[in-house]
Amino acid sequence: MEELKSAIPKTLILSISQSNPHNLPNTCSSLHDFFNQLPQFHQMVEDLAHMETSLFLKTKKSALEFKLKGNNCFSNGDNSNALRFYTQALRAAPRDADDKGRSLVATLYVNRAAVLQKMGLLVECLHDCKRALAISRSYSKAWFRRGKANISMGNYDDAVCDLKVSLCTEQSLSGKRQIEGELKLILDHHNGKDFPPDVAKRNESDIHDQPQQIQLQCVSTEMKGRGMVSLTDVPQATLLHTEEPYAAVVSKHCRETHCHFCFNELPADIVPCHSCSLAMYCSQLCQIHAIGKHLQYTKNHELGVDLSSDLEKYVESVTKASVDGGLVEQIGEHKHECGVNWPAALPTEIVLAGRVIMKSIAQHRCFDKSSPIVNLELCHNYVQLSAEAKLELHISSIILLHCLHHRYSSDVPLNGETISQCALLLSQINVNSMAIVRMRSSDSISPLSSAGNHTTNTVEQVRVGQAIYLAGSLFNHSCQPNIHTYFLSRTLYIRTTDFVVAGHPLELSYGPQVGQWSCKERQSALKEQYAFVCSCTSCSQLNLSDLVINSFRCLDPNCSGVVLDSSVVNYEKQKVNPFRCGLPLQVDKLEHDEVKRVASLLCTETGSAHQIEPGFCLSCGAYRNLEASNAAIERAEICIRRWEDSLDSGKVPSNMLSNALRSLDVLKSTLHPYNKKVAEAEDYLAQAFCAIGELQRACHHCQSSIKVNLTMLYTDRTRQAIVRFCGFLLKILEKLYGKDNIVIGNELVKLASIQLSFGDPAVEQTINMINSIFSQHYGSHVSIMFPHLKFLKRSL
Repeated sequence: MEELKSAIPKTLILSISQSNPHNLPNTCSSLHDFFNQLPQFHQMVEDLAHMETSLFLKTKKSALEFKLKGNNCFSNGDNSNALRFYTQALRAAPRDADDKGRSLVATLYVNRAAVLQKMGLLVECLHDCKRALAISRSYSKAWFRRGKANISMGNYDDAVCDLKVSLCTEQSLSGKRQIEGELKLILDHHNGKDFPPDVAKRNESDIHDQPQQIQLQCVSTEMKGRGMVSLTDVPQATLLHTEEPYAAVVSKHCRETHCHFCFNELPADIVPCHSCSLAMYCSQLCQIHAIGKHLQYTKNHELGVDLSSDLEKYVESVTKASVDGGLVEQIGEHKHECGVNWPAALPTEIVLAGRVIMKSIAQHRCFDKSSPIVNLELCHNYVQLSAEAKLELHISSIILLHCLHHRYSSDVPLNGETISQCALLLSQINVNSMAIVRMRSSDSISPLSSAGNHTTNTVEQVRVGQAIYLAGSLFNHSCQPNIHTYFLSRTLYIRTTDFVVAGHPLELSYGPQVGQWSCKERQSALKEQYAFVCSCTSCSQLNLSDLVINSFRCLDPNCSGVVLDSSVVNYEKQKVNPFRCGLPLQVDKLEHDEVKRVASLLCTETGSAHQIEPGFCLSCGAYRNLEASNAAIERAEICIRRWEDSLDSGKVPSNMLSNALRSLDVLKSTLHPYNKKVAEAEDYLAQAFCAIGELQRACHHCQSSIKVNLTMLYTDRTRQAIVRFCGFLLKILEKLYGKDNIVIGNELVKLASIQLSFGDPAVEQTINMINSIFSQHYGSHVSIMFPHLKFLKRSL
């Protein structure tokens, strides 16, 4: 890519930098004509788009090599690596490859089933047996393995049938004797009775949470363009909207860990793509959705022996396709990418654009129409882009369309108009695509009797995919949102987190929020990512979080005012006198009282812009030496980091703990009590104390961290949020339903894990608070989004 850039004439680069949507076809055509003259461009396209150069072709040789490694590991009792090598072999094995007269894929499924059974993963073992039998019904070993798994699960009727079919299809005498022995044991001890196994799993489809009948309307505003509002009042925690993506793609860093269709975490019995070694799925259903059709195996599919009518029906029920191909959408989003390099080499948003284009082509083809690049009718930011970004869009569009043209030729014309449409599509994706996230937690909590080496349970969001939601993209952004998005599989769910009055904008967060990032950080991130300057209420009016998140405390111990440094002053100067337009909708007066308390000099009607100077308290005007204060903070942070390094090395000097605590005191005496660094230090010390077995002290610091976060995140959002700490007992006495920030729930998870570790009876109330907060954001889906809550409850 850089080689191509360096070859472009400066005059053409200048023309591209000055381009706009009207003359974009001309600049795209000019760059395309120039690239067509470059041998290195055509070599790049060849490497990206030709199957002959693909790194993801399946080969029998590679599959057999992985199989041999898996066999050796299994023989040595190394089940974990055996599982890994058999899965690698399945990814590499061609669908029609034979191994010693039998389908190689079927053999690998049975081998992996044996490992899964050894590991106690019985449901996954059954899945692999079924997959092997769908390829070869006469595979005696697959029937036998299935029977053994059903015995372990208590499915004795099925086990008897499995073993009877295995007996009929087994060729060797020793094999028949082994099967007869297993059958005799079942019939003698269980009389053929079936005992339902206790292995039921709760599927996402079992959770019913349908959007309420709220009438939404798309409106246009001068500041933000199109946006969504409700025509009626909307209660908190209302499920407003659900939507499947127009197109979606797995994140590159999650290709080996998450399903490439539904984006759920991959199970032990991964299902690879039929035709390439890149894509992996959690089930056959996801595999079929991604490919767009059901691929039937035909070789060795006849049983070849006579069975009773009952056994014939049983064989048919086990080996028939578990997915009705007619019910699967036939627009396979992976089909055009299968077996080539460009989906792995190009950035995720370009791969997503390819999926949008191919879906549009397929849809147009269904109606016998021409197949132009789709117009998603979403906003774009092309005009605001930098010269470098415009050049990137030109180059990316040309390369992507050449890769698609290689497979679909006339459906993807290569001209200036089509390339310009692709560039605008990429600009739309940059602005409107959503990150599909999963909640990940560490559920490792040491036994209560342990003296040390405890860990806290932490929760984090993982960006597992990127998608375009046509209706979901119409909801505008705010740094203080009133709606919350989450995902089950690929489905987008939007739920209100506040009571929203009729006609008020429904706005979600693009990532940075009040209380988590400062105004400066939010503005910079949004401008870089989406090329706009945020003008939401939280960025245009004073709010407590922006004042305190990076501030110093006043030198007067009786003053609660804040002292700002120069990096914050310029942003806050733009918000001076925030109340002249009246209170905004849904903002509690208590918030403004708190703002006045810490920055009273800014809230007078006389105008006081001269008072906003670095180092001066915004409440009483007292001066703090910021240079000396920053030096003290830096020394304190170095000391805390040294203790962190000593904990990692396992060698903690006796004086290191007392030094860390003194450093925390320095931070508290220098920074405002609600400064984010104080919360982070308290949180770190809580986990550090937990790691060395000082659990009660850990709990104290965890509570302190939560208290700081609560103040930052609640005081400018919540009408009634009263927090009371009594010893190690944390109680939230009153909170408005749906007003609890999800960050607080995540912090409470840490506290609960520490309380569990030393048997604090208050843990039950903490867990109830966690469940309440999460439920208000995720409704009845909370148990799916946060499975670690079950773990915490079971630990009580």
